[in-house]
Amino acid sequence: MLLKLTCLVPLFPLIGSIINGFFGLKIGKNAVGIIACGSMVLSFLTSILIYIGYLMLPEGQHIFEQVVWTWFGAGDFNVDFGFQIDPLTLVMMFVVTGVGFIIHVYAIGYMHEEYSFYRFFAYFNLFASAMLLLVMGNNFLLMFIGWEGVGCCSYFLIGYYFEKKSACDAGTKAFVVNRVGDFAFLLAVMYIFNVFGTIDFSDVMHAAPDKLIYGGEIVTIITMLLFVGATGKSAQIPLYTWLPDAMEGPTPVSALIHAATMVTAGVYMVVRCSPLFNLSPMTMMVVAGIGGLTAIMAATIGMAQYDIKRVLAYSTVSQIGYMFLACGVGAYTAAIFHLVTHAFFKACLFLGSGSVIHGIHGEQDMRKMGGLKSHMPVTYWTFLVSTLAIAGIFPLSGFFSKDEILYHSLMDGNIIFWGMGVSAAMLTAFYMFRLVFMTFHGESRVDPSVHPHESPKVMTMPLVILAGLATVGGLLGIPLFHGWHILHNWLEPVLHFDLAHALHQSEHMLHEAGRHAPSWAHLLQPKDHNLWIEVMLMVFSLGVAITGIFGAYMFYIKRPDLPDKVTEGQWGYDLVQNKYYIDELYDESIVQPTVEGSKLLWKKCDAKAIDGAVNGTAKTIGWFSRQAQVFQSGFVRNYALFIVVGFISLLLVMF
Repeated sequence: MLLKLTCLVPLFPLIGSIINGFFGLKIGKNAVGIIACGSMVLSFLTSILIYIGYLMLPEGQHIFEQVVWTWFGAGDFNVDFGFQIDPLTLVMMFVVTGVGFIIHVYAIGYMHEEYSFYRFFAYFNLFASAMLLLVMGNNFLLMFIGWEGVGCCSYFLIGYYFEKKSACDAGTKAFVVNRVGDFAFLLAVMYIFNVFGTIDFSDVMHAAPDKLIYGGEIVTIITMLLFVGATGKSAQIPLYTWLPDAMEGPTPVSALIHAATMVTAGVYMVVRCSPLFNLSPMTMMVVAGIGGLTAIMAATIGMAQYDIKRVLAYSTVSQIGYMFLACGVGAYTAAIFHLVTHAFFKACLFLGSGSVIHGIHGEQDMRKMGGLKSHMPVTYWTFLVSTLAIAGIFPLSGFFSKDEILYHSLMDGNIIFWGMGVSAAMLTAFYMFRLVFMTFHGESRVDPSVHPHESPKVMTMPLVILAGLATVGGLLGIPLFHGWHILHNWLEPVLHFDLAHALHQSEHMLHEAGRHAPSWAHLLQPKDHNLWIEVMLMVFSLGVAITGIFGAYMFYIKRPDLPDKVTEGQWGYDLVQNKYYIDELYDESIVQPTVEGSKLLWKKCDAKAIDGAVNGTAKTIGWFSRQAQVFQSGFVRNYALFIVVGFISLLLVMF
């Protein structure tokens, strides 16, 4: 009975969005805030009831599907508007509704002075509804509708300050870049239907080992297209450039959409499609490689940024790279674990940066901060806790999730992937503590006319809650002790994959096609779990994090003159500070040629050819009309003459 409430979870925010969007100006800011937050509370409470109902399912049943109605059908092809509840869905539901509610509360204080308060929360609720549709849908088409919905809301919210050209440009950039990934995702969905005859998750994932050959071109193309879609939504190489510019939106938007939820949609999609990805070792290698490379590249760029929100934006790109690195080596549980812990500490960091910006009247340049620790104690301590978490310091949540990724990247991947992860870990610790030291420590560089102050409780209480979650979130995945990894045990029914059966089916299909099946015996060899290796890797990763923190301390506290001395005249620093000139490269190689090509089509094809043909036809008819005009004299005698001449001509022709 409780599971029948599933459809209400995305419905509550949708209703809140409609009410605030149409009646927000009339009902006032207080009512708008209550409706927006209330809808999220209702969704969160309903998610708890659904979780209880899921626990009551008969033993062995791990999936519950609720079909609300049949969306459309054509012959044997039917698409249901329905929802799927399983352990992975429930994790994402709690992240979206729980963290989403906390950020909604914060946004009441942060956005209170805005005239378009109602518009902001209408978009915010609409985003939550679309995100829930994305993670709860039971088929690829519903996921795609939610996928497009969150992208649309992201566009609205990035461009919330539409009177600023930079915000409008950032929104457009995000929208256009995401279309590239979305097109690939849509092609993958079409190909999946072509192969399986259905787009239902359960049917596709169940049939995948029986219809797809391990390492075959079909599964490789499908998974590559899916991953391209993921790189767009989750801001990975090469489609990551939109996310740093998205910081033009209000800070609560950065916290919810561009840190905790929407940008992790690509990771969720890959994990949801893990049976497909498990069948394509080439795609898995690409996923891990792109994830690791993105983690390092974004971390290096974050080291050289001075805008507090942009540092966190590149940090987000880097941390999502970690998640894809985990997916690429088959450590899907570690990816979801880091997704959850990242939602906690990164939301806290973004909201903390918003509290800093609010407290010094809109300033975002860290070079104009410093010494804010005493003025903003709650913001400082919550920010510090979350920074320690993202740096991977024991016993905070980031230590456990990041360590698990590093362990699997070595044991299930290779030394290169592990090296990428370790390098990114050290850089993360360095640039995050660089941010902390430049913002809260040292001498004050704040404009003397500005008087820093702590934010109101409606903004600081969400920080305290998120910092608390960032502290204890590691309990979801305690390592070393068998059976203590709560998240692993919870996700096991969803992520279990019978590789032996899949390889047997692949051999059978290859033999039927008259092709030789390669030897896959090495893939089935059991891997020993070495406790001491895991302990040593944990100690090593902790040492790496401490090294990064110590480096930041030396550069920005002990010897604040060092950064300028080290970077002065260094072309490498200029390269990193200018983001490797990737934006300029894209602009020169893609944007400008497209614009120039469009202008050429406009001036030559549209204006001269198409308009010329239309205008030429009109002019030709006009010329004939003017020639015929001499016959329209208005005199009856002339018309009578024409009739007589015409009659005589007709007689001559006939006889």
